[in-house]
Amino acid sequence: MTDKPPPAKKAPSIARPDGVVTLEQVAELAGVSPSTVSRILNGTAAVSQAKKDAVQAAIQELGFRPNPVARGLAGGRTLSIGVVTQIISSPFYGEALLGIERELERAGYVPLFVSGNWHEDDERKAIETLLSRRVDGVIVLAGRLSDGELAKVADSLPVVVVGRQLGGPQLYSFSFDNRAGARAATQHLVDLGHRRIAFIAGDLLHDDAVERQNGYLDALTAAGIPADPGLIVQSDYTEAGGLLAVSRLLERDSHFTALFASNDQMAIGACLGLHRRNLRVPDDVSLVGFDDLIMARYAMPPLTTIRQSVYEIGSEAATAMLEMLRGGRPRAQLPEPELVLRESTRRMPR
Repeated sequence: MTDKPPPAKKAPSIARPDGVVTLEQVAELAGVSPSTVSRILNGTAAVSQAKKDAVQAAIQELGFRPNPVARGLAGGRTLSIGVVTQIISSPFYGEALLGIERELERAGYVPLFVSGNWHEDDERKAIETLLSRRVDGVIVLAGRLSDGELAKVADSLPVVVVGRQLGGPQLYSFSFDNRAGARAATQHLVDLGHRRIAFIAGDLLHDDAVERQNGYLDALTAAGIPADPGLIVQSDYTEAGGLLAVSRLLERDSHFTALFASNDQMAIGACLGLHRRNLRVPDDVSLVGFDDLIMARYAMPPLTTIRQSVYEIGSEAATAMLEMLRGGRPRAQLPEPELVLRESTRRMPR
């Protein structure tokens, strides 16, 4: 006598005329209730692994695609996070946005990116736009809006701010140790025997630019090198800004053997400016950047710089937001600044 095969499961009887597979069909095939399927999809079901496996098998067999909008609205959320960046085409912000996108995607959230363009009115409009879309939270990358305005936004939903130091019940911020990184960059040049070290600062309206300038000055003070205002020029964190900054330094007839630029983009622009004046890097001028963007590895020569994981900054911002949405208190963990040695610096000849 042979064993009888198990009876075949009946095809789900609940169907939509447009052919879209419904949650009810999944429930019928899995032998559970629609509410159980919904809770399993949302990660809130306290059910056996066998039921979870049955639901997953039914989803695979039927080709069911959960509707994130419907799931979100059912829980009072849109499953979207607003992100106010500054210059969306910037390689720096591009890496950060990628980190945000991938981390949110794992949790079933979608980011909505809007540019603030380093302008208060644009940032204000960006946040108003995101709030009108009923986002569940807002991540702000640096920016110029006042602490008070950001705190007011946090009265209505969670806010994560990168590159600032402020806090509140629904407001969390964190920043990279810019001062320590700039101190390490300048100390590297001091250790190579340089004493005439020029510095290209970022926009000093921003905390990170101020901290990087402070780190530069810290290293000079520690080495007993007087700070020379003629060797310091302010710019805007762009390649064009670095090019113009070098021109201004050379027009002052300021002699320098080394140059620290507050970010890689300005360092690469500065390198072009030096080349146009027939000054070679590193033979005539040693050059250090900050950020370790991908472009730093492929510059000519490859750029010595301070590594901060821009992708990880974005990832940590998204992780902090998700933790706040779960009702927790986030704690961002960023690596310490790291000096990355490449071919753009050399020891001063004796």
